[in-house]
Amino acid sequence: MGALSVQNSALQGIQRGIDGIRKNATEIASSDQLNQAGQDTSLESSLVGLKQNQVQVQASAKVVSALDEVLGSMINTKA
Repeated sequence: MGALSVQNSALQGIQRGIDGIRKNATEIASSDQLNQAGQDTSLESSLVGLKQNQVQVQASAKVVSALDEVLGSMINTKA
């Protein structure tokens, strides 16, 4: 797996996590209104999903950071 492929996977992980965070935040913000309208929503599952997406973004960001360090070390070694 090349560096560019790893970087793309990590960036996609960040984007998926951010999209999930937006979805969870919307569910949390509108849960009272949806429950009053008769729709059953689970605040707990939205909060758990929010935390899972946060961890995904953090992990993917660490991959990008590690890749940056590795590439920097390789460039410094060759220079």
